[in-house]
Amino acid sequence: MQRTTKHLDVVTAIRRPGLLKTLAVVLGIGLGATATGALAQNPFIQAQPISESLEPARLHADQQSEVAKHLKELEARTGRKPNVLIMLVDDMGWGDPGAFGGGIAIGAPTPHIDNMARAGLKLTSTYAQPTCTPTRSAMMTGRLPARTGLTRPTLTGERVLVNPWESEKTAAGLLSEAGYMTALSGKWHLGEADGGQPHQVGYDEYLGILSVVSEFTQGLDPRRYPELTLNPERMAALHQVSHPAVTAGLKGEALKVITELDSLEKVAEIDQQFATYSEDFIHRAVQAKKPFYLVHSFSRVHNDNFPAKAFTGKSPARTPYKDAVIEVDDIVGRLLTKLKEEGVADNTLVFFTSDNGANEDAWPDAGFQPWRGGKGTTWEGGVRVPGIAYWPGMIESGRESDELFDLMDLFNTSLTLGGVNVPTDRYIDGVDQSSFLLANNGQSNREAVFMYSERNFTALRWNEFKVHFKVFQTPVPGSNIDESMLIGTGMSPWVYNLYLDPKEMKSVGHRTFEWGLPNILNLVTRHMASYRQYPMKELGLAKPVQ
Repeated sequence: MQRTTKHLDVVTAIRRPGLLKTLAVVLGIGLGATATGALAQNPFIQAQPISESLEPARLHADQQSEVAKHLKELEARTGRKPNVLIMLVDDMGWGDPGAFGGGIAIGAPTPHIDNMARAGLKLTSTYAQPTCTPTRSAMMTGRLPARTGLTRPTLTGERVLVNPWESEKTAAGLLSEAGYMTALSGKWHLGEADGGQPHQVGYDEYLGILSVVSEFTQGLDPRRYPELTLNPERMAALHQVSHPAVTAGLKGEALKVITELDSLEKVAEIDQQFATYSEDFIHRAVQAKKPFYLVHSFSRVHNDNFPAKAFTGKSPARTPYKDAVIEVDDIVGRLLTKLKEEGVADNTLVFFTSDNGANEDAWPDAGFQPWRGGKGTTWEGGVRVPGIAYWPGMIESGRESDELFDLMDLFNTSLTLGGVNVPTDRYIDGVDQSSFLLANNGQSNREAVFMYSERNFTALRWNEFKVHFKVFQTPVPGSNIDESMLIGTGMSPWVYNLYLDPKEMKSVGHRTFEWGLPNILNLVTRHMASYRQYPMKELGLAKPVQ
């Protein structure tokens, strides 16, 4: 099959000129072939092609049959499809919850999150995108940000040239069409303009903030932002492009302002508003006897943290970030209690996670992870996040797995639980993981995690190996966003065995992984070939100098 110019551009984006070709010649791989056949013939790769528009997956027929039987029995007993509650924290590090090594040991106990992990499935290799907007778009569409065009967060006053949602489908929208009540509670950050708000892209209802909390605090805190807040002309300009408020919307209706966020005291209480709204939504869905899909999206623990008054100084650390972690944990407990009170805990998949790794640039207003790098990079610290799947009676308690789970997989998994088919008119990068989560001793259906920095393919995780084609170099430690460079690797990709070298300190690619490089190149080649028919979307978010 002949390559298009678009495909050549994409391949060029992942390497310095000639790297893939040189490696392919050395290792005896033909890059001209579509990798679909290569995957099927490679004994090292377990993924099987499903269709041209779906990511190949590892198929586990026994566990899929087991789960289908259990779901059918559950629906017969309850009379409806199961509910889905996704709890998405903003910028929480992998090591913040106690279940992942943090908690009281780092000054912020998380008993409710820890209980979830003990009573459910703790996923130690859960992956997000490097920043919040790309992760949220991927989770809601099942598609990589390079395909949707939502490759980075929008900034103050910035508007995209093309509305991405005119050609995208969300899990919320597809489930709503299938009879679910759907809602987003909390942070959106996927479009503020008309046509790109949550209740306009598939959610039946929404209450929250359209951007991010730092967009609000920057105009309210003269200690952190004196250049802005103490300059009347700049503040006047800010008020023309930013309207800090908690807003709400119903499908088919106009957006409404609920709370003007004109003081830090009001900003401090917004997560309490979101929690109350989520509790009410769960109650209303149960009263309506309808299954629900709810994304509870915290504004915490993104900088700048101003915890609610009831939580200020309540952590052992007595710092704003740690107090915010305590508040998040308390809300997790509230929502789990609400499910029990409404009698639907045994019919609800709950998934707890974070949208990216901790933002080391904001330290000390930042979280913790034991990995290299942080938010903004595709080192493990930027993309590896806590993941917990909880469902009493359906997920066996005490399970723990290091097999791969990408937050995009929540799209396919939610649709499977709702009995909804995954769209076939676009490429879906997510993989159905319902059997992984629900089957006793379930195994992941995902072969690899592909990692991007905006439109640049940088790395992938395959089994216990992390392979980099482009790397972030950070001359100033901790300045992963503000002072880092993305550069290509040399002759060989940089390869780390994360079981031996979890901090990605010493590449062993050509010395101990030559057997693995052909498999990696097969995976990357097949992945890049998917852009031939399903190209990247450009929304105008590319930087002028790129």
